[in-house]
Amino acid sequence: MTPVRGVEFFKGTLDSTNEIDDARIFDTTLRDGEQSPRTSFSYEDKREIAALLDDMGTHVIEAGFPVNSDAEFEAVQDIAESTDTTVAGLARVVEKDIEAALDSGAEMVHTFVSTSDVQIEDSMHATREDVLERAVKSVEQIVDAGATCMFSPMDATRTDEQFLIEVIEAVTEAGTDWINIPDTTGVAAPRRMYDLIETVRAHTDARIDVHAHDDFGMATANAIAGFEAGADQAQVSVNSIGERAGNAAYEEVVMALESLYQVDTGIDTTRITELSRVVEEKSDVPTPANKPVVGRNAFSHESGIHAAGVIENSDTFEPGVMTPEMVGAERQLVLGKHTGTNSVRKRLAEAGFDPSEEQVKAVTRRVKDYGAEKNRVTVEELRRFAREIGVPREEEDEIHA
Repeated sequence: MTPVRGVEFFKGTLDSTNEIDDARIFDTTLRDGEQSPRTSFSYEDKREIAALLDDMGTHVIEAGFPVNSDAEFEAVQDIAESTDTTVAGLARVVEKDIEAALDSGAEMVHTFVSTSDVQIEDSMHATREDVLERAVKSVEQIVDAGATCMFSPMDATRTDEQFLIEVIEAVTEAGTDWINIPDTTGVAAPRRMYDLIETVRAHTDARIDVHAHDDFGMATANAIAGFEAGADQAQVSVNSIGERAGNAAYEEVVMALESLYQVDTGIDTTRITELSRVVEEKSDVPTPANKPVVGRNAFSHESGIHAAGVIENSDTFEPGVMTPEMVGAERQLVLGKHTGTNSVRKRLAEAGFDPSEEQVKAVTRRVKDYGAEKNRVTVEELRRFAREIGVPREEEDEIHA
């Protein structure tokens, strides 16, 4: 039986697994994830997703933006009361936002303000001085209330470095517990994110969190780079949903930490596929078949060479350190134009047939031809091919014996 955690990383060119000692997961599916265009979670949806995230051991659940509406306030309040994990509420650097987050019962208040010049001038219509003053005042309000404070300099990756440092030092002095570094528009690359987190670490004693967007497909890599540089936590969303191209994916970040870096996150990874399917249904955002970890193809094999290897030893053409059992999924041998005899032989046996080698080859040819016409080769089709060729069933052999 393959263990669900602690599969040893294979020795080879990439055998170093000690870059990250510890890592926490801050889930923002219910906040940033819900900001996906055309996605809206109902009250019941939020409760169900939050309960699952809580049961799995997620470290922080950002339940929403309490000031946004009465329904949002009540959802955050209810999640804070009904879960054991830390619940965060989002707030602008505005007194009423922070009051709403505090009143909702959220243990952590996540307050944010733009720090890039383009956003300060053309979104906020403010000045750097305004930003600095409002940031410090908001952090002080949260700290004085006794809540955990997380401060985000929004659009940090497009912010003038000296101003970013000035803001970070000011909110650190004001007492923030966490500083989140958001790649708000997804323009960071892993090495640049690493360098930025190192710079931030040199100017604060607050704990560091990273928030990566996926505009260039690098969100998960940027989250991992943040951890490698010394960040304590990453903000993620299930199935990568979120603004525009989405966020760093919960399932990808957790499994990279667990499998590639051998970090025990404390999260029950065997429910990741279940979590993904629930969020897919509630968000109405389809999960691509080739989505890492949770896509329908993640542990599926059609190519003859790959399938033959996997039948012999799944480690041949899968990562080895991440198995379907670890994420609550199942391995599949898919039949189609690329299928080889090993897959067909195994699937025929599973269907109760006992073919000769010539019959396996004949059925394989039919499977390939049928799949080449873009047809889906189901088990029923496989049985039909076997019957037409005259492949005996195992029970028939027993009767004749």
